Amino acid sequence: MPVRLFVDLPLPAAGGGTLVLPAAAARHAQVRRVQPGDTLWLFDGSGREWTAEVTLMGRHDVTVQLGAVQVVDRELRCAVTLAVGMPANDRMDALVEKATELGVVQVQPLQCERSVLRLDGERAQRKQAHWQAIAEAASEQSGRARVPRIEPVRSLRDWLQRATRPAVALLLSPDREAPPLRQVAAGVTASSLCALSGPEGGLSAAEEAAALAAGFVATSLGPRVLRADTAPLALLAWVGLSV
Repeated sequence: MPVRLFVDLPLPAAGGGTLVLPAAAARHAQVRRVQPGDTLWLFDGSGREWTAEVTLMGRHDVTVQLGAVQVVDRELRCAVTLAVGMPANDRMDALVEKATELGVVQVQPLQCERSVLRLDGERAQRKQAHWQAIAEAASEQSGRARVPRIEPVRSLRDWLQRATRPAVALLLSPDREAPPLRQVAAGVTASSLCALSGPEGGLSAAEEAAALAAGFVATSLGPRVLRADTAPLALLAWVGLSV
C-alpha cells in the first residue's frame, strides 16, 4: 500500500508538476525507506489526495512528480469539537491520536481547577505544536484528507467567555442522574457539535455551573466512571455510529 504523507503547503488543484517535499514529509519518506519510482499519496488538509512518484532521494531532499488528484471525504457528518481538561502524562497524546482517527475536527485543550497538567507560555506552545504533529500523523495513518486543528491551551473560564459554540453543546458529566446521551442527543441533525469534558477528578461544581450557564447541556455516558481521556472518545465513537 502506498505511503501517505501530509504536506504542510497548498498543492496544485489540477495536479501535475514537480515538488520538493517539505522537511517533515521528506523525513517521514526517508524513515519509510521509499525509493525512486515508488508511488506516494500526498494530502495537504484540503480534502484532496494526490498521487506522486518519487523521482529523487537525496540525503535531505525528496523530489516527487505529482500525478492525479481526487476529492476524498472520510469525515463525520457532524463536525465535532472536543474541549477537554488536559489529562496528565502521555494520555493527552493518545487522546489527540485516537480522536483524530475517530473524526474530530478540533481539539481545545483546557486548564481546569483540578488539572494535574499545568501549561503556560513557551511550554504550552511547544505542547500545542507537538499535539498538532500527532494529529497530522494520525490523519496520515487513518486515511483522512483533513487534519484536525489543535487550539492553543486556554483556561476553561476564558474559553467559556470567549468561544463561539454550535447549537449542540454537551457537558460530559460523571453524574449518574444526568440524562443519558441517547436521550439528550436523540434526533440531533446539527452539522456541528461541541463536547466539554473535565480532567482527572472532573470539573468542579463551579465549573459545571459556568458551563451550564453558557448553554451546555449535561449528559451521562453510562453508569461506569470513565477516565478523562476515555469519555471524549466514547462520545466521538457514538457520533460516528449514530449521527
